[in-house]
Amino acid sequence: MFLCIFMMFSCSVNKFIPEGEYLLKDVKIVSNTNAENVSKARDYVRQMPNAKWFSLVKVPLYTYALSGKDTTVWMNRVLQRMGEAPVIFNETLAERSRRNIEQMLVNDGYLHASVDFDCEKRDKKKRAIATYYLHERERYYVSDISLNTSDSALASFIDFSSEESFLRPGMPFSVDGMEQERSRLTKFFKDKGYYRFQKEYITFSADTAHHSNKVKLAMNIALPAVASGEAPMPHKSYRIGDVYYVSGVGIRFDEAVLSECDTLNFHGYNILYKESTIVRPGVLVENTFFQPGDVYSQSQIDRTYNAFAQLTAVKYTTIRMVERPDTALLDCYIVFDRNKRRSVGFEIEGTNTAGDLGAAASITFSDKNLFKGSELLSLRVFGAYEAVSNLSGYTGDSYLEYGAEVSLRLVGGIPQAFVPVEKRLLLSSTLFSLKFNSQERPEFGRRILSGLWSYMWSRRKEDQHKIDLIDLNYIYVPWISDTFKKEYLDSVSNRNSILKYNYENLLITKLGYTYSYNSSHNNKNRFERVVYSVRTNVECSGNLMYGINKAFGGKMNDDGQYTLLNIAYAQYVKGDFDFATRINMDTRNSIVMHFGLGIAYPYGNSRVLPFEKRYFAGGANGMRGWTVRTLGPGRYRNAGRSIDFINQSGDIKLDLNLEYRTFLFWKIHSAVFLDAGNIWTIREYKEQPGGQFKFTTFYKDLALSYGIGFRFDFGLFVFRLDGAMKAINPAYEGRERYPIVCPKFSRDFALHFAIGYPF
Repeated sequence: MFLCIFMMFSCSVNKFIPEGEYLLKDVKIVSNTNAENVSKARDYVRQMPNAKWFSLVKVPLYTYALSGKDTTVWMNRVLQRMGEAPVIFNETLAERSRRNIEQMLVNDGYLHASVDFDCEKRDKKKRAIATYYLHERERYYVSDISLNTSDSALASFIDFSSEESFLRPGMPFSVDGMEQERSRLTKFFKDKGYYRFQKEYITFSADTAHHSNKVKLAMNIALPAVASGEAPMPHKSYRIGDVYYVSGVGIRFDEAVLSECDTLNFHGYNILYKESTIVRPGVLVENTFFQPGDVYSQSQIDRTYNAFAQLTAVKYTTIRMVERPDTALLDCYIVFDRNKRRSVGFEIEGTNTAGDLGAAASITFSDKNLFKGSELLSLRVFGAYEAVSNLSGYTGDSYLEYGAEVSLRLVGGIPQAFVPVEKRLLLSSTLFSLKFNSQERPEFGRRILSGLWSYMWSRRKEDQHKIDLIDLNYIYVPWISDTFKKEYLDSVSNRNSILKYNYENLLITKLGYTYSYNSSHNNKNRFERVVYSVRTNVECSGNLMYGINKAFGGKMNDDGQYTLLNIAYAQYVKGDFDFATRINMDTRNSIVMHFGLGIAYPYGNSRVLPFEKRYFAGGANGMRGWTVRTLGPGRYRNAGRSIDFINQSGDIKLDLNLEYRTFLFWKIHSAVFLDAGNIWTIREYKEQPGGQFKFTTFYKDLALSYGIGFRFDFGLFVFRLDGAMKAINPAYEGRERYPIVCPKFSRDFALHFAIGYPF
């Protein structure tokens, strides 16, 4: 049957192949000496065969082949847009590819390399297989590096023995290495004041010894071009002259436009504006990473661009340097315009929590320049409603949530004590927020009042630091259903201390630090082979108050806990580490790996971790074979009670995920994935049998699931649909423990709809 289907598709494809032409079936690259060169060479092939889904089947080609040649028929047009036209073998592109690969090898030190090309053409099937044979031969290495320049000032900066240099004796004679060094030195010189320096001033000459694979490399730095008859002069180092902030005139301006502006001088800085200033002068100066008299630095110019981009009151920014005649001074004009100050946003979404459907909505008001300091004020009101199923003995059958949040983000404001470098070298902000949340369920009512004071800063766009100086959460439970209280909290036979602890009034006072790093440059025109991200977080709560109570002999409540204003407070320490990497095989296929580890330990004033800080497993972003909060801890198995989400939480979490992602067509991507992990408790709780973490046996508690997903990537947002099956379920024994060999669809399948990628 599969042979018949294959032959049918082949015949359908052939109708789009012109007479005497061939479909490019495959491209092979062969090297008998270096497998790494084979991988590199693929980037230089100008014509590749039709794409394969998951590198296996050419579904886009076969979709195209289902269409007819008459493009006036709408179905034909749809199939052709969804699919991919046959790639017809092109001799010219093949020869160009051969030369490109050959040049790549020469540039990488194989000076006498050659590449042969052969094309196997199968006339009956109208197929062609292109093969490139790489003959690298001997590789050349740099034996000595010297510098030739008449500019002694620039020469004093160059040290080929430094760790930053891309050139060193013994390295392969590589054009990429020389180009990287040119770019590095150009950036370095531009940061040392050499405003007009370009990398074209740097050239290289190489001397290859006879009968040897050693190369003597010389770097040449030319002097600036001068008019005929004039003596060459060294490169000029510039300093910053006057700094002007110009607003309300547009990007293009001239002397006539500037003369119409009002002028304000602020501590040596000149502010030119029409109508009114956009933000306070102090804010402009604080976000400028250079000042009059400084040596010109391109890096500081770029940092200033980034800082102004974070000012919510500013719409766009451009920085112009104007050289003063017959001087080494550059007058700087920072030109910007105002953003729309106020806005109102409305969001509505559907929700699905373990099969319970509902809806949520929110209204947000924003002011992007509250006190003329680019402060961002945000006021948000939200509400949600969801049906609650599988509950008996309760008066209600719905979940209602509503609340409000106000936040204020300020530019800068971070104390010097928190950062190891001068504050003006940082992009920083301060956040204050206050939030009220009310939850009404059939089982209980819950109120949460939260307050936050945090600082965020970064020295470069790839990483970010955050300190939560004050993070207060007051949890108040005004009422509990008699049924819930009787069955779960007060019943002697079913008493649950974990559940009881999390339905009492509680105060959480958190101090935390978060660091995140993302290696991606977010440049769509740049192909990055490997991209990775790291995020780590450490937080603790209750230590200061516990120490004060302990030192001064504070009184405990009936549960043996110290209190503040008669409210018990939580005490714990928690740490999280998250790592994800994406290996791009080509522009259509990638492999993504994710590792996540979290550990939280309650102590002192807490025997149990607060529910808000506990880990859970299952859901769209972790173990996708399970619905949310239905896995673990360890080998724990839900006893069939309708309310068990408290028990299915823990103090330790481990996630291991592997995805193969591929582009299908249009906006649609797909992925096959494998998930492993679980949660555990640090202590042994009788309410969670089999849930405690043990070094000697934890690997036996690892759950495993597999599945396939579809992602609809519209740029600004991604809709994701993932379906997964359980492979190993630690909650069961015997054959049921291994659904991969005895699956039961109704028990082992989970479907997830989510926004965004899982990691």
